[in-house]
Amino acid sequence: VQLQASGGGWVQPGGALRLSCAASGGIFAVGNMGWYRQAPGKDRELVALIDSTYRTSYANSVKGRFTISRDSAKRTVDLQMSSLQPDDTAVYSCNFIARATYGSAYRSYWGQGTQVTVSS
Repeated sequence: VQLQASGGGWVQPGGALRLSCAASGGIFAVGNMGWYRQAPGKDRELVALIDSTYRTSYANSVKGRFTISRDSAKRTVDLQMSSLQPDDTAVYSCNFIARATYGSAYRSYWGQGTQVTVSS
């Protein structure tokens, strides 16, 4: 199973970007899907999470600005980011909690990360 993230880039403060993450390879079932970010010199933090019932949760710093969505059938998760600020600059990584086969345990899968830079 591999996760491929896309959509990062440079944007001016107040701008918007949309990140996407798609899984390839065999996945039997996906539980939580999430986006994390890590800024230089800081720990990785959870940005947004969406569970298998489409319930969402967000870091306080992004509430009202970011929206996470998923397509369970297509094994994709998106993060719509708006009103971006320089503090949002980080490498964003997607994460799936999934199991590859019916009998296997759920495990964590990570995408490779995509850079988001917010500056004027």
